Amino acid sequence: MKKIIFTGGGTGGHIMPNLAIIDELNGKYEIKYIGSKNGMEKDIVKDIPFFEIKTCKLKRSLDFSNLLIPFKLIKGFFEAKKILKNETPNLVFSKGGYVSVPVILACKCLKIPVVSHESDYTIGLANKLTSKYSSAVCTSFEDTAKSLKNGVYTGSPIRKELFKGDKTKVKNNLNLKSDLPTLLVVGGSLGSQNLNKYVKDASKELCKKFNIVHITGKNNKIESKIKNYNTIPYTNQIGDYYDLADIVITRGGSNVIFELLALKKPMLIIPLEKGSRGDQVLNANVFEREKIAKSVRENELENDKNLLFQKIDEVWKERENLKKNMEKKNTFGNKKIIDQIEKFMK
Repeated sequence: MKKIIFTGGGTGGHIMPNLAIIDELNGKYEIKYIGSKNGMEKDIVKDIPFFEIKTCKLKRSLDFSNLLIPFKLIKGFFEAKKILKNETPNLVFSKGGYVSVPVILACKCLKIPVVSHESDYTIGLANKLTSKYSSAVCTSFEDTAKSLKNGVYTGSPIRKELFKGDKTKVKNNLNLKSDLPTLLVVGGSLGSQNLNKYVKDASKELCKKFNIVHITGKNNKIESKIKNYNTIPYTNQIGDYYDLADIVITRGGSNVIFELLALKKPMLIIPLEKGSRGDQVLNANVFEREKIAKSVRENELENDKNLLFQKIDEVWKERENLKKNMEKKNTFGNKKIIDQIEKFMK
């Protein structure tokens, strides 16, 4: 049986798409995973042989830890090289993130083919450093593929289990008013303090029009006395909550917005700006330009306290048009990505 090693980590956006592809290939190929020693992938990737390597993350501010990056990268490279030499995979699939850099460099050294995937509209740092070593770089956005010599527009990896979401499995554990629609708030696998604050501050008024189900992120506890304002730190049942939602507020992380697009869920995107390379803003701009979502910037919300209500009202009033525009998009990329994997597998 041929063997594929997957790599990628740091956030759910790098891990969950890998699991979407793994789910379809399990049984057909031997599957293993290389992740970081301290990353969240270690806790999420289950029932698959998992190898740990040393990793380094570039901090976008002056930080002493950045000086250690070359040393950690070299250590990670030799750890990855040893694993790959022992495992001799037919191909490595990379979803990006800082753990992928030493793995792909080791693949180059050992002449192991690599297929990568870039979710965002602009290429992330890890993929920017390693894309030339990939046989193909699959992309979620069509324009992104055009910017690469080896770019292939495939769409986004989507977990099939999300299409089987069942709201009845979570409904009984929530306080919901039967005469109100449900607004789901999700800030990504690690949550978002700013997004949490915007929604918490607006919750009293919002709960007059909507039930709120707010996934706050781990270690981001929010308490409220409003009965139909429900907060959850983290869930492994996100498909069930997607099924429950009538509209969604989210960050601009590609993984989540493409999941919502695939499920035809009207969304308001509030992209992360501070401390990021601006990828979420560009993702949100594309979705708004194509009229499949509404978006608003954080500085606009800070300057106008009523703007959040206005934007949510816009999404609610235009939800049917947003859904129709979503129907025209076919971004379910699993098959096209697997085609690229099988094309370059040695």
